[in-house]
Amino acid sequence: MMKEREVVVAKANDWRAGQMQQISIDDSEILLAKIGDKFYATSAYCTHYGAPLAKGVLCEHRVVCPWHNACFDLTNGDLAEPPALDSLPSFPVRIDGDDVIIRVPETIPDSREEAIVKSESDIDSRVFIVIGAGAAGTIAVETLRHNGYQGAIKMISDEEKLPYDRTKLSKAYLQGGADEDSLALRSCEFYDDNDIELLFGKAVTKVDVSQKSISFEDDSTLNYDSLLLATGAKANKLDVSGSDLDNIFTLHVSQDTTEILNKVESAKKAVVIGSSFIGMEAASSLRKQGLEVTVVSPDAVPFAKILGEDVGKMFRQLHEDNGVKFYLENKATEFSGNGKVETVVLDSGDRIETDLVIVGIGVKPVTDYLEGIELNEKDRSVSVNEYLEAAPDVYAAGDIARFPYAATGEPTRIEHWRLAAQHGRIAALNMLDEKIKFTHVPFFWSGQYDLKLRYAGHAEKWDEIIINGDLNAKEFLAFYVKDSKVLAVAGCGRDKDVAAITELMRLEKMPEIKSIRDGVLDWVAKLPA
Repeated sequence: MMKEREVVVAKANDWRAGQMQQISIDDSEILLAKIGDKFYATSAYCTHYGAPLAKGVLCEHRVVCPWHNACFDLTNGDLAEPPALDSLPSFPVRIDGDDVIIRVPETIPDSREEAIVKSESDIDSRVFIVIGAGAAGTIAVETLRHNGYQGAIKMISDEEKLPYDRTKLSKAYLQGGADEDSLALRSCEFYDDNDIELLFGKAVTKVDVSQKSISFEDDSTLNYDSLLLATGAKANKLDVSGSDLDNIFTLHVSQDTTEILNKVESAKKAVVIGSSFIGMEAASSLRKQGLEVTVVSPDAVPFAKILGEDVGKMFRQLHEDNGVKFYLENKATEFSGNGKVETVVLDSGDRIETDLVIVGIGVKPVTDYLEGIELNEKDRSVSVNEYLEAAPDVYAAGDIARFPYAATGEPTRIEHWRLAAQHGRIAALNMLDEKIKFTHVPFFWSGQYDLKLRYAGHAEKWDEIIINGDLNAKEFLAFYVKDSKVLAVAGCGRDKDVAAITELMRLEKMPEIKSIRDGVLDWVAKLPA
């Protein structure tokens, strides 16, 4: 048994309900919170990327990470929402007089894997299959085991890699700040220990929902009792003359980034096609690698369709201040070179010399293998109901799923890592007949140079954008409003406020538009204590 000790960490009368604080114990840190009239203690850092949770927000019994909005229940440390995978260790607390005393082990752990049941075919003979090993698939298989499912689990992927953190590809990994091995979300041993069978490097050619069967390139087949489709999307390629030259890349899977990094060492110039988040993050990362970077885009302002013109212009200025050149309202019509790309030709007639090209012009859902499910004509996505069900015993999650967005009721498809993870968790619970509607608030983040953007909600159109703060100082909140309702908020330098607003959206307790328009609000104070 691990040796434990008791430590006095606070005076009870000094604390109010809803307060939390990071407290040092020797060389370790714990998070102490008062919820109602009781104290609770957990480890202090988010199990996702290690953000200090004390800098997040406490809403009732939930703490929200300030960086990427993972949520934990502080009464027991349990993970409430991804992108974190592991829970927080929690420690017993007692009050003696006015002393708040916690009992901790000699070495305080940073994380806690949730209890997982083992497969027992004699108890449960069902076979649950997950196709796809991205955010949705990874969360789904763990959720099944966490919630008592003892049948067989098979996770299928056409990549020959363990599930990995795709969000790092255009950021830390492309900057050379992370090695490929660090991308993996879990180890082989984790899946072995939890009886999750990995079938990797296997391309699915057909899913026949009427027969509950899956066919592969090697002509083998599998049958399932319940199926989750989480095959994500693939990057669009630019179909112009010379697109088959070497050193022209997309950036969507880890192999893409690895190949780009192999060329970066000998390259001096790069052209990024497209001003999407992938494209602009790639531009930032390549500048950090010392390359001359030029961005070509048909858009007049980067991110205008997502963030609005004013915020988009701020990002353009950020990139220009860091040496990026732009050819906006331009399209690449040809790549030329002797075996490898050397020049990008634009429809304006301009020619840009380069050593490599990254094409970031969007993605399309991977759904061509489906038989017996009607796909949406516009993008060949899969329509699901509020339970993420596409057909009897078939669920879809992540980039391929067009789901009824709770805030508007509109069928919506969103390409966010965290949302895919949220989908995976709810889909898995519904595979276990929990009947839980998907009502979560979407959230994504972007890192470009030293600027971090947080975005909560979802807005494809808006009547107005209300800016609180200073765009020039890059410290602001931008509210996207339609029909007098805030559909989304984007923020820089206001992480805590964005976390609080996300919770107010979840609880449907956003203040009236007039009060947002009139001035600065104390967003954290508006949360339920």
